[in-house]
Amino acid sequence: MSLFGANNVRAELLFILAGIVVFVAFFVVARLVASRAAHALRRRGIRHDVVVIGTRVIMVLVIGIGALAGLSFALESGNVVLAGIVVATIVASFGVQDVLKDYVSGYYVLLERHIKVGDTISLDIWTGTVMEIRLRVTLLRNESGHTIVVPNSELFNKPVTIQSRPASSAAEETKPAPPG
Repeated sequence: MSLFGANNVRAELLFILAGIVVFVAFFVVARLVASRAAHALRRRGIRHDVVVIGTRVIMVLVIGIGALAGLSFALESGNVVLAGIVVATIVASFGVQDVLKDYVSGYYVLLERHIKVGDTISLDIWTGTVMEIRLRVTLLRNESGHTIVVPNSELFNKPVTIQSRPASSAAEETKPAPPG
């Protein structure tokens, strides 16, 4: 009986060692991938702070996957990796929820065309002239010349007061083109 017990202990130690080797391999791969990604981002002229954040995100993701894979080997269970992927998906969906809401709202803002470039709008504490309508945000210029970035979900879900355009620009839009 003790012979079988010794074999089980050896097998468990081998799985733990395999888990450590897998984790170390993922750690090395994470460093290499992050280094190459940083080099590629710098070559494209991306700002230094964005490069640093990008490389850190890559490192955390790859090391996290390595930790789950190593733990999976050590515990001799594939459920650890599956559980980690499910948790990561849930966390990512909460993180992306507001951005997706802004993009979907942006489609409606652009399609319905209630707000146009040049309109002066008021929303909650913001008042300004619409400078640009993008898919995720709308840019306003306030009276003091500052740019206000308003997420499109705010324009879509809250009451917005659209003040009349100046008479000259409204007349230019309705004036027929001269025959030519």
